[in-house]
Amino acid sequence: MKKTATLLATALASSLFAGSVMAEGKTVGVSWKVFQEERWKRDEAVIKKIVEANGDRYISADAQGSAGKQLTDVESLISQGADVIMIVPFDSEAILPAVEQASAEGIPMIAYDVQIEHPDALYVTFDNVGVGRMMAQTMLDSGQTSGNFAFIKGDQGDPNATFLFEGIMEVLQPAIDAGDIKNVCETFTDGWKPENAQKNMEQCLTSQDNNIDAVISENDGMAGGVVAALDAQGMAGIPVTGQDGDLAAINRVARGTQLVSVWKDSRALGTVAAEAALMLANGTSLADIPDTAPFSGGKRGVEVTSILLPPTPITQSNIDVVIDAGWIEKEKACEGAVDGVSGC
Repeated sequence: MKKTATLLATALASSLFAGSVMAEGKTVGVSWKVFQEERWKRDEAVIKKIVEANGDRYISADAQGSAGKQLTDVESLISQGADVIMIVPFDSEAILPAVEQASAEGIPMIAYDVQIEHPDALYVTFDNVGVGRMMAQTMLDSGQTSGNFAFIKGDQGDPNATFLFEGIMEVLQPAIDAGDIKNVCETFTDGWKPENAQKNMEQCLTSQDNNIDAVISENDGMAGGVVAALDAQGMAGIPVTGQDGDLAAINRVARGTQLVSVWKDSRALGTVAAEAALMLANGTSLADIPDTAPFSGGKRGVEVTSILLPPTPITQSNIDVVIDAGWIEKEKACEGAVDGVSGC
């Protein structure tokens, strides 16, 4: 089933826009919220390759974790003549004035991986509520069905943090209501930064006298900070979740310090988004982009057009999936692996 989901994502990425005719000479602008995370470099490499292979121009800007800078970055992309703008918003609310400006000038937009609640922005992402469900279900399936849980959530300004938590709670709420699982620490993490997650985890451990049985971390970068905090207290090995399929996280799974990384193959996402960007730049309407569906799960309830790809949870039982897919080399994935890891 997990391999099927991976194949589905790859097939969708390679065939979604097969046969489409693209006009050359367009400019695709991308505004990245912050380039600190490993995955964005993978995304950009795929997007840039597709755009330039089509004879079009790729331009980009790094907001460096600043909502204010991202506003001016998008304005700059507009002034540089972008025919379509792809935005990974640092703050989905703060970016709206720039989105309104682009909309007023007739420039189509893609909200890449992070939702922007504007009807003119195509939302291209993985099923983030589903990612939350997968992290929580993997925790329960591992046998951790009770105890004190810490919840290290992402940045409060990023709707993905809320979507993930919705999925997590869908799975865990019955056990919480029954008193089996106790939510003893719950905190947002500024900028999704590992160092902030580590501080949050350290404060949680202090407040609970280290009486923590499991940690739901909403991404792999933060999971690294969480594991560092646990390791400092001699508690490495407590089950910790994550998502993104970061290389370090996959290795932590193999070593037994992280339970799961829900893999979102950014190569598939980047392919779908880049091809959609070229179609939009060529004048294709949102309604005519293939395999879209309405989505209205945001804070403001604005219905947007979306493409949602399926993620794949990676545990010790299926690390071979990411190795076979060429996502990570076996030597790197399996360095220091415990016995019985699939693929190692």
